[in-house]
Amino acid sequence: MLILVSGGSASGKSEFAESLVTSSGLENRIYLATMQVWDRESVRRVERHRQMRAGKGFETVECPTGLADMVLPSGCAVLLEDLSNLCANEYFSPDGKDGTLDRVLAGIRRAADQAELLVVVTNELFSDGMDYDPVTLDYLSVLGELNRRTAALAGQVYEVVCGIPVAWKGVFA
Repeated sequence: MLILVSGGSASGKSEFAESLVTSSGLENRIYLATMQVWDRESVRRVERHRQMRAGKGFETVECPTGLADMVLPSGCAVLLEDLSNLCANEYFSPDGKDGTLDRVLAGIRRAADQAELLVVVTNELFSDGMDYDPVTLDYLSVLGELNRRTAALAGQVYEVVCGIPVAWKGVFA
């Protein structure tokens, strides 16, 4: 089962996504961490997420790029945090922006095939009303298409708003 969880910054999407994994009954829990740590702010965010997961039985696996090459144990529960970072890392990688959508989507499909449960967290980045440079606009276009295609593959899709999960597809668990 593939579940997509979207929401704005600090919306509660990570906490909700974790609850989907921990309430699944699956004991083998893997956290695919996609953030590349560049500065103090990213160190702070990583630490906050580690504290949130503490004692919940997650094994953290760093996966900033190359999700399609990841080998996961059969029958596990996977929390991929998050699709926006993974897309950006692939887009701005030495492999270049061409093929980013296909590479990341292939990784999602492969992870979903290997895991019993795959919960993918993504960010709502499209309604801030800001003007962006052409490169950022192109990245956002790729991410938007990636979000749409992942939602199409998912059995359930949620948006978390002010800590409240809203079911857009599938049955609220």
